[in-house]
Amino acid sequence: MSQPESSQEPGFEDFDCQDELLALIDALVDVIFCAKDRQGRYVEVNSAFVRRTGASSKRDVIGSTARDHFNADLATRYERQDAQVFAAERPLRNELELIRRPNGTHGWYVTTKLPVAHRESGEAVGLVSISRDLVVAEASEMEDLRHVIQFVRDNLAEKIRVSDLAAIAGISSEKLSRRMKQVSGLTPIQFVQRARIDRAAHLLVHSDEQIAAIGGACGFYDQSDFTRRFGQYTNSTPAQFRLASRA
Repeated sequence: MSQPESSQEPGFEDFDCQDELLALIDALVDVIFCAKDRQGRYVEVNSAFVRRTGASSKRDVIGSTARDHFNADLATRYERQDAQVFAAERPLRNELELIRRPNGTHGWYVTTKLPVAHRESGEAVGLVSISRDLVVAEASEMEDLRHVIQFVRDNLAEKIRVSDLAAIAGISSEKLSRRMKQVSGLTPIQFVQRARIDRAAHLLVHSDEQIAAIGGACGFYDQSDFTRRFGQYTNSTPAQFRLASRA
């Protein structure tokens, strides 16, 4: 009786799905993907990334850097993130960002960057990055959180705790976090911060209120706190954001 030739069968080490994975990533509409080398040059991108840059094709992006496609402030933000990943050689996860789209509108994204290590040396030779566009959830998906959402909108000037939101929802803080993440892509804390920044951005563009007053109305401790936190999400000061939006 012949022995099975299991040793000759393909194993996991023979399974190479890189092309298939890239094709799958390229089909994603609301996820921006790119891979960079240590010099910040793009070595792979998906179609959503090409649209984000406003380029005509991938050929216009591969080999270029962020400064070839984005304004100086945004390019600096990306370079700072990349440097953080390379210096620590560990991921940057779930970074919430407010980014101006090519058409001039602003959109919220959650970005994760992972270092890519050399197979032999283990040294980081590049990184891969995904930024997920936080599209607005359907009203039906948010129905069970409508009271929480309304409370946040009505109380931005006040201190808002996760436990308060959970009590309004009638569930535990842990369950609220899971549900909020499911329907909005954000933790409760991130959801509150996004609401504060959204309100502040709207007032900066559509009102002539003093910046300090806007910060206070949106729940920031003082103008310094407002400037620092606003910069974390937009890479610009409130004054710079107001000026750019009215240009």
